Amino acid sequence: MRTPSVNTPQLAATRLPEELSTRTTCPPDVERESPWRAPSEEHIIDEDPDDGRASDCGAMVPSRIDLIRHRSRERRAKSDDSVVMGSLSPTSSSSDTKDEPSTPTTPLSSISSLSYEFSNIRLLPNHCCSFLRSGSKFVGTQQSERQVYNVDVEIKHVDMAESYLCGYLRIQGLTEDHPTLTTFFEGEIIGTKHTFQTRHASWGATEKSDMHHWSQFPAWRPLSKQARKPDFTYRNFAQREHIFMRWKEYFLVPDHRVRTISGASFDGFYYICFSQVEGSISGMYFHAKSEKYQQLELKHVDDHGCCPAIEFR
Repeated sequence: MRTPSVNTPQLAATRLPEELSTRTTCPPDVERESPWRAPSEEHIIDEDPDDGRASDCGAMVPSRIDLIRHRSRERRAKSDDSVVMGSLSPTSSSSDTKDEPSTPTTPLSSISSLSYEFSNIRLLPNHCCSFLRSGSKFVGTQQSERQVYNVDVEIKHVDMAESYLCGYLRIQGLTEDHPTLTTFFEGEIIGTKHTFQTRHASWGATEKSDMHHWSQFPAWRPLSKQARKPDFTYRNFAQREHIFMRWKEYFLVPDHRVRTISGASFDGFYYICFSQVEGSISGMYFHAKSEKYQQLELKHVDDHGCCPAIEFR
């Protein structure tokens, strides 16, 4: 709040002698400079009771001074009110602005990305060993009763938490029209999310064919009795020496629209046993209409534990 103006008492003081000079009962006191001295002067006048004029003047002067003070206070109050009203209007408007929620100009979908210098979502690798991870490559053969084909596999993504991996499988010499065929496959890792029983009816496998193909791996045989139970869960699979998987091919690369190839088929899937110690892969291919017990043998391509990595921000 603003303090009272210093000019207000001076205006009252200049009018006081003029008003008192018109009265005959009380001579004007020209030496009085300010009405704020009136209480002391009033006390001095009241101390002389014998002087009649002084007592009359003492009775009249305070009332006149009070009237002048009252008017002066009214003028100061009006000026203060105008100042207060003028100072409150910006404050009230600003407070109203603060109370009202501001409408965001940036879409909510981009707030998280714009509020950080870099993206706060990090896609960290989640693999169990240096052999089975994104970028790992394996080379080997797929052997049937009549012929052996060269095969190489490139792992593109591994997520042990989701029991998932994917990659490319390339086989050479399968047909004369297509000397090299590359397919995209996805893998189910046997563990807490997937069991040894195949749950996909379109894959054509039964419980009998599952147990028969799994039994081709020596590392699985100690689990044969427990694996036959429908509620069996292969826990702590990432810490075990051998990891069991199913790999299912889905389409050709790069032309994913090709569904059939004369002399070849990718409608089946692989039973996989991976050794975390040696980095080797053993597999058995299954398809109801294909040759039985097609065996896959792959070795890890040594990369000294290094692989290129790209993170977009």
